Amino acid sequence: MAIPACSGPCAPAHYQDVPERREELPEFDCVLKMESTFEVILNTQLKQKDPKEAISIAISARALFDMEEEHELFLTEGEEEFVSHQITNENIPLKEGIVAPFVKAIQMVNNKLLARDPEEKQLFEIILLSTHSAEGGVRIINSVNHYDLEISKFCFLGGKDPAKYLHSEDVKLFLSACETSVCNALKKDIPAALVIQQKSQIKESHLKVAFDGDSVLFSDETDTVFHEKGLDEVIKYEKDMEHVPIGEGPMKKFAMILGEMKKKFSPENDPICTYLVTARSGNKLGIRAIKTLRSWGLKIDEAFFMAGSPKGPLLAHIQPHIFFDDNARNIKGAREYGIPAAFVPCGCE
Repeated sequence: MAIPACSGPCAPAHYQDVPERREELPEFDCVLKMESTFEVILNTQLKQKDPKEAISIAISARALFDMEEEHELFLTEGEEEFVSHQITNENIPLKEGIVAPFVKAIQMVNNKLLARDPEEKQLFEIILLSTHSAEGGVRIINSVNHYDLEISKFCFLGGKDPAKYLHSEDVKLFLSACETSVCNALKKDIPAALVIQQKSQIKESHLKVAFDGDSVLFSDETDTVFHEKGLDEVIKYEKDMEHVPIGEGPMKKFAMILGEMKKKFSPENDPICTYLVTARSGNKLGIRAIKTLRSWGLKIDEAFFMAGSPKGPLLAHIQPHIFFDDNARNIKGAREYGIPAAFVPCGCE
């Protein structure tokens, strides 16, 4: 299944007169059998978070670990061979995947919250999801223990779509290597993004998260005007709507959570850094974006208005643990600089 380089009304706008060259990300396969066993295993070595207060983040096994060879085995040889391989190699740790540094940074934030207040209940909780059965899941659990990752629970879906489980667990962010699962989560109003394995050297001491603007942090309303009426009408529209907040995008909820977490720390001890990296130009299309953030009460540490320039070099300087964007070209640009990029598909049907 090819990951679409978004087109149509929801396409990410660069607001330039020249047409944008569209590219596609690599093909990814995702198989959901939909009719197998569903198992949840609690990590008894870890103190469980308060379910009423915890901020749940769900991550697929293929996002946390590099399991592309194992996934290829599953696709070509089937479930039985995959499980046999996992059992045979269950004491050999899987390689860390693209999301591992992000998870470690989240653990760091939790530790700082508890150091500030040992009774703190509003902590991040990581849930690990696998679309396979628990039969071959020992290797995944052993790998989590090997890297000292604080995973609260393991959910083995046995081929079921995770969207229903994510909704019942009130998950605030879902990162997966399966586009179908990501789209199904987005349709349930769960912030979600597609991640593709890559080499990353991110070792920042702060949790750094970067967001694209339109169709990610904000809605796609301005993109729609751009594609239907052109640049001049976009500028006029934004000027007329300057005092009206832009609609909410799929990642707004998660950005707001990070904003609230930041308030728990003094500025000099804040372990969370957030960034807006948008294709909008600052002089004509930036004012409404800034006023929208202000109306939401969302403080972003740094905002960059790129005016359609490539984002990769800037992201290489920022070094975020994860960068959310809905443009396949920007995702590729981030990956070229070793920046973990998460694709937010638009127009999921």
